[in-house]
Amino acid sequence: MQDPIIRVRDIAWVRLGAPDLDQAEGFLTDFGLVRQARTEAALFMRGTGDAHHVHITERGPDRVLGIGFTADSEADLHRLAREAAGASGVEALNEPGGGKCVRLKEHNGFTIEVVHGVAAVEKLPERHSVLNTGRARDRLGKFQRIDPRPCQVKRPGHAVLSTPDIEGSVAWAHRHLGFIVSEHVHAEDDPETLLASFNRADRGADFVDHHVMMFGRHSRAGLNHISYEVQDMDDLHAGHDWLRQRGHYHLWGIGRHLLGSQVFDYWKDPWGRVHEHWTDTDVLNAAMPTRSVPKSQGLRSQWGPQAPQEFRDAASV
Repeated sequence: MQDPIIRVRDIAWVRLGAPDLDQAEGFLTDFGLVRQARTEAALFMRGTGDAHHVHITERGPDRVLGIGFTADSEADLHRLAREAAGASGVEALNEPGGGKCVRLKEHNGFTIEVVHGVAAVEKLPERHSVLNTGRARDRLGKFQRIDPRPCQVKRPGHAVLSTPDIEGSVAWAHRHLGFIVSEHVHAEDDPETLLASFNRADRGADFVDHHVMMFGRHSRAGLNHISYEVQDMDDLHAGHDWLRQRGHYHLWGIGRHLLGSQVFDYWKDPWGRVHEHWTDTDVLNAAMPTRSVPKSQGLRSQWGPQAPQEFRDAASV
């Protein structure tokens, strides 16, 4: 495999189209995001972290417009623009938050935006539960009371693409974004048949999320889901109840994945695009070797419901 052109830092955002920004904002607010900016043409939602925004909705047809990743430097953008086939030049992001961007098409034709210099903002106050567990009693003389409310989304965690050519998709992402394979999932009796690939950012000795992008083999190419970290287990459950009470479409959860170990909960927006809440994850660094496991071990929940076919078939375009 060729050396990567650059190594991205993390996922920045998803960019979606929607015909009704009011409806989009209603779902995303109930999902736990906060409006950062809104124009006639687009909605920019943030989490509690210092990123200016982590979700973009542009007024128009309901479609997947792009997935953004952050680069270490503007020099990386110029390198990508020079060396990546079909890449745009380095362009100014003429939208709230500013910054610069290189756009390119990944293996399935979806737009990838690699960005640098987007404005940082002050973090928002966060609510965290203090738990008395079998190991330690840390909440002394205080009551735990969780009011009905949306969860507090912290940041984006990963994107998952369905792809008919999983090997080509993984190779493209490694070459252009510098990912490392955390774990591969293969067919039960055929280690050569790749079914899913979990990829993390390469930050050397620093520990990062188990995956920032996953690819799953499917007959159609599309966005399976976009994932966001919430504050803790109470926050995830409070958000689950809030979204149910508000009548949103629940797809799968609550459970704990085996690969990555995230506690998960999946919802569909009004146009059927899947959004995930998660808390708790395995973290790895570049020294950790790639693992390969069969489908029976990899694609299941440790506890909670197993994936419905509707989730496996999700491939928004």
